[in-house]
Amino acid sequence: MSTAITVPEDLWEGDNEGVITAWLVDDGHQVSQGDLVAEVMVEKAQYEIEAPAAGRLAITKQEDEVVAKGTTIASLDA
Repeated sequence: MSTAITVPEDLWEGDNEGVITAWLVDDGHQVSQGDLVAEVMVEKAQYEIEAPAAGRLAITKQEDEVVAKGTTIASLDA
């Protein structure tokens, strides 16, 4: 079973897009629910994204890619 990691709709105000500035966990590594996995920057503000569940990280959006709220950036395979 796979769980999507998405950019939360309420992570920042407005409809601005963000940029993935860093992956804090390498592709293919195991994470626990609540682990910080990525950082997204929006207008010089940094936001952190947590793993919604435990599993093996499969990154689908790379660093420096532009993302909008609701965008799936990775998945977790149980």
